[in-house]
Amino acid sequence: MGRWTTSLIDEMVAGRWVNPETGQPGRVPYDIVVIEDRLDGAEADLVAKLGFSGRLAVVSDENTHGVMGQRVEAALKKLGSVESVVLDHPHADEANVAALKDRLRHADAVIAVGSGTINDLCKYVTSLDGRGYCVFGTAPSMNGYTSTTASITIASGLKTSKPAHAPKGVFIDLAVNAAAPTYLIAAGFGDCLCRSVAQVDCWLSSRLLGTKYSNLAFLIEIPDEKELMRRAPALAKGDIEAVGYLHRVLTLCGFGVSFTGTTNHGSMGEHQISHYIDCFAGKRHPGTLHGQQVGVASLSMARLQAQILASDKPPVVAPTRIDEADLRRRVGAEVAPICLAEMAHKALDHAGAEAMNAKLEALWPTLRAELQGFTLPVEAMRTALAASGGPTTAAELRLDVGFYREAVRHAREIRRRYSMLDLAADAGLLDRFAETQH
Repeated sequence: MGRWTTSLIDEMVAGRWVNPETGQPGRVPYDIVVIEDRLDGAEADLVAKLGFSGRLAVVSDENTHGVMGQRVEAALKKLGSVESVVLDHPHADEANVAALKDRLRHADAVIAVGSGTINDLCKYVTSLDGRGYCVFGTAPSMNGYTSTTASITIASGLKTSKPAHAPKGVFIDLAVNAAAPTYLIAAGFGDCLCRSVAQVDCWLSSRLLGTKYSNLAFLIEIPDEKELMRRAPALAKGDIEAVGYLHRVLTLCGFGVSFTGTTNHGSMGEHQISHYIDCFAGKRHPGTLHGQQVGVASLSMARLQAQILASDKPPVVAPTRIDEADLRRRVGAEVAPICLAEMAHKALDHAGAEAMNAKLEALWPTLRAELQGFTLPVEAMRTALAASGGPTTAAELRLDVGFYREAVRHAREIRRRYSMLDLAADAGLLDRFAETQH
């Protein structure tokens, strides 16, 4: 296996790991997860172990086909007929879902070769009829390889997390992944940098609104997260060991969805900011990756959380204010009702604001200490992200700074998940904070 092992991942896949929250075996819905220094020559054996045969479709894109797709196609010919499906600059949206569903209609099983978009498309399309699929990852650019949800942009332009299903197998050739462009590796690091800020948001929501919270999804990541943070500079050099740790953290974050049934532990305020950028930047979008945006947004969330937690007095909230006319201007007439419906789940009226203030007054000393226990120093996060080769500001993303500030102010409107963005907005603190972000 090389210089490190995947023993925890292996135990979870085999069903030998015991979930400390339930005392029961905590198996995840994957037949095989393999993260090795090299998989060259093992592709057919790995796929055969999944029981795939007959008509196989290997799906890649214009980049990943040359990186690994051709190699996988050639290796799988011993198992059955192989159709090469090479997508041209695909996006994970409803139009591409429909097109891929048609192209794969004759396939008995699907093999994805790629990362975020390719994996999400294949995962979602095969989940519609239950066909098996597996994925050969080509870059550690996101945590979705082992997630049972797919990020799909719907016709209105809103990015959503769709229920899907797990791949039967996840196969990571670290030599291939370590050779990926630095910005892809740094994007994966940015995507998992959110653990601390997401944990703050999740615990805050649990304590103030009574939403479900599971510590497990965070606990299984943290030991590898500590090792990964130390190795951030090595990511920019394509170091196989560092990329191995990155894949471990990304894999365990995906596993967390299986244990909790939600993506909350890896997607709170920081992801809402990234989703807002993707949904509403339009021509202002610089073409940056989700993980790159999450990294920058995680730093903004960490600063906001630190600012609010620095006070020994709780914030004082007022009823939630939503400028519906401005909302419709920003997101369009079709999306605005969706946002208003999401906000209805967490918006405070006068009675709700009074109750929230009473709760904050009673809880603040304890809640503040609890939340501070989850945090990482903002400067340590920024330094690690920069060392990995990732952007740390909106300007470095080449994103219009004014629009980024808009995203910080209004990202809370697109999902019902309650985060520090909501608390800050209701307390009248968010607008001023957003103006400091660049």
